[in-house]
Amino acid sequence: MFKLTLSRQATPVFFALSAVGASSLAQAAMVDIKVNVQNLAPVNSVSFAPLHVGFHSGSFDAFNLGQVSTAAIQSIAEGGSGTAWQAAFAAADPTATRGTVGSLLQPGETRSLSFSVDTALNPFFSFGAMVVPSNDFFIGNDSPTEYRLFNAQGGLQLGAITIKAREIWDGGSEVFDPTAAAFVGSNALRTDQGGVVNFNFAELAGFNGLATGAGYVFNSQLGFESEVYRISFESITAVPEPQSYALMAAGLLALGGLVRRRGAARG
Repeated sequence: MFKLTLSRQATPVFFALSAVGASSLAQAAMVDIKVNVQNLAPVNSVSFAPLHVGFHSGSFDAFNLGQVSTAAIQSIAEGGSGTAWQAAFAAADPTATRGTVGSLLQPGETRSLSFSVDTALNPFFSFGAMVVPSNDFFIGNDSPTEYRLFNAQGGLQLGAITIKAREIWDGGSEVFDPTAAAFVGSNALRTDQGGVVNFNFAELAGFNGLATGAGYVFNSQLGFESEVYRISFESITAVPEPQSYALMAAGLLALGGLVRRRGAARG
């Protein structure tokens, strides 16, 4: 049987280097990730409310195709605030890393925000943003495990998510009404619909010719395969903490001294 024997001199070195290794492993799960968002829609077409995002374990499910929209997704689809979405996310997955990227995103614009994520706890990514103008349209992921961002080693395995017009959701919670639609009307005038979540982008053409809150005249121009939104991810290299460098240096110096003493003793 293999047996590891440490000399009295080697023991401090072994534990010093072991401590460095343990420190590195403890920090390996934490990564800094930059989230970039871009509105790919044609000029004067759809804009988007701020993007609500979460890195999580896969336990938070905000909505489902063919079902009545939850209060969480309604808070995104009906006004873009996402307050209930964020609260429901925190309750379902307390260790998740959550945030909100940017402000109103008009055609051609981009926004970015960086996060520190524990990839061991939170390998999945979820998002949601209101599409405007609309009464209750939004983008987001139906399944909480649809986008696994990190592999088992903590490496980034998904570079980008590109959303097409056919993937725009209708929350089914508000009646279509341009006078009550966000961005072109008064959102306070909304009327409950009592429908279910489904795909629907064609209805956006019903806002054509209306002046938007950003000052441009709306023109959908969207086809089934039109790309409207992209979320991309960049891994930001983390710099080891100074104490890790100091511990490693001390271990190597001690090891060097031990080797010299052994060499002198043998001579």
